[in-house]
Amino acid sequence: MADILKHTCETTNCNNPAKLQCPTCLKIGIQGSYFCSQECFKGFWKEHKIIHLLAKGGEKTDEKNGYNPWPYFQFTGKLRPYQQSEKRQVPANIVRPDYADHLKGKSLSEESFRGNTTIKILDDEEKEGMRVACRLGREVLDEAYRVIDVGVTTDEVDRIVHEACIERDCYPSPLNYYNFPKSCCTSVNEVICHGIPDMRKLEDGDICNVDVTVYHKGFHGDLNETFFVGNVAEKHKNLVKVTYEALSKAIAIVKPGERYREIGNVIQKHVQSHGYSVVRSYCGHGIHRLFHTAPNVPHYAKNSSVGVMKPGHCFTIEPMISEGSWRDVSWPDDWTAVTQDGLFSAQFEHTLLVTESGCDILTKPLNDTGLPHFMKHM
Repeated sequence: MADILKHTCETTNCNNPAKLQCPTCLKIGIQGSYFCSQECFKGFWKEHKIIHLLAKGGEKTDEKNGYNPWPYFQFTGKLRPYQQSEKRQVPANIVRPDYADHLKGKSLSEESFRGNTTIKILDDEEKEGMRVACRLGREVLDEAYRVIDVGVTTDEVDRIVHEACIERDCYPSPLNYYNFPKSCCTSVNEVICHGIPDMRKLEDGDICNVDVTVYHKGFHGDLNETFFVGNVAEKHKNLVKVTYEALSKAIAIVKPGERYREIGNVIQKHVQSHGYSVVRSYCGHGIHRLFHTAPNVPHYAKNSSVGVMKPGHCFTIEPMISEGSWRDVSWPDDWTAVTQDGLFSAQFEHTLLVTESGCDILTKPLNDTGLPHFMKHM
């Protein structure tokens, strides 16, 4: 609201302070379009809607890929959206979360708990359900890693993830979650999180985070890793390395009696010492039968997260660490979050179960080393 009030109404001969913006312009990425009232907006609609028509006519103007759905949007970095494939289908015999077939992708079970800070303590059956879901999620992410390479599209990564889920009798949790259109998130370079897989080919020097969540027989298993594509610059390798170290240091303090807010203190102390910043808009979360629930787990220092860890708590830690500013900008697709300055960002995530003496990393690598895939290429 404060930003809107800096502008004046765009209706001809009306110089009143603006109080609203055109919702269609916001959606397709047109900057400006400020008005003082609904009456002024409606009265100037005939002239104003021409902007929308021009924008639609410019959808295929991007020189590199022939596709630009938001010609008026100011991108912060070099990455651009590419066309997407059709929504992939899940066989009817696979158990689905409540949002899978909802028209708007709403999770009514999650929304019934919204605002509730009570952290569920899992019983033995639920713990086993989480162990199985998380192990399957790890297998699916490993399948994605096998195809990451120069020239491979993120849509192809999504196809591999989708089919790997189906083969394991899992529903890909992101699919239709509040209308997210794909089966995993692929966040490349300056994309912080929630990147939508598309027809862009991965390029030499990219870093690509693949975020996988599977829903298996009533439980979600959530994890992600950032992968190198071809010959990655040393400064970007270091960003990825420090991000993983931050996650590892945070996991090391997880035990009964620890406060959830301490996680952010540990993460920020480590990354800040290397000159990086912690994204604040997105955080870790409780997970079990619900995709996202209490506790809220911020990754930055001096946060106000409530709650103390107890045996049976299950949650994710997933720090998003940026080269430059911690601030983010959202693309007009309402999902893709990018760095405000266009510099690279990296992320790692594990799902954790608090035990009597510490925690179990439910999504840990299945190899003997226990190390993430990027370590093979350092």
